[in-house]
Amino acid sequence: MPILFTVLDFVGVFAFGVTGGLLAVRRGLDLFGVLVLAVVTALAGGITRDVLIGDLPPAAFQDTTYLVVALAAGAACFLLHRGLGRLGHPIMVSDALGLGVFATIGCDKALRFGLDPVAAVLIGVLTAAGGGIVRDLLVAEVPRILREEIYAAAAVLAALVVVAGDALGWPPVVTAVAAIVAGFALRVLSVAFGWRLPRAPGS
Repeated sequence: MPILFTVLDFVGVFAFGVTGGLLAVRRGLDLFGVLVLAVVTALAGGITRDVLIGDLPPAAFQDTTYLVVALAAGAACFLLHRGLGRLGHPIMVSDALGLGVFATIGCDKALRFGLDPVAAVLIGVLTAAGGGIVRDLLVAEVPRILREEIYAAAAVLAALVVVAGDALGWPPVVTAVAAIVAGFALRVLSVAFGWRLPRAPGS
């Protein structure tokens, strides 16, 4: 289902572009800074995925639509950030959606390139977290994957659903939807209920 996964890829690009763009606005960056942070957040994970699995040049360099979608997300944040801010936790919700989508796409693509399930899950997590890591480093923050409630675990869950669906022969649409919903739901619920992974005693 290449069309399905291409569409999902664009959804993830836009969602992560929104997280980068909104964070840039909150940090007081100018238009160029907003667009750069949106593009980096949206594309870094997918580029990392494609380099690691040997799909070269990366999809983001083969199809300029990826860049256009990322720029559109940044522009929307620059112009509409007040309205987006009133929606309630827009960065977290967009990040959760991008996390679920990119973990799903990354793991599925890794499986199609012949990687074993463990490696495919790892690629899924790197796809989901790569853009956010670069985004946070550019604004001098500890990457969210290392400090927030349930983040990497949500990406792992989405990737595991993909692996399970592939092993059980589920239809691609069912597998993709189930994986995205699982990753998104775990991330959102972890924030809503304050779920956290264990930390070092006394830290």
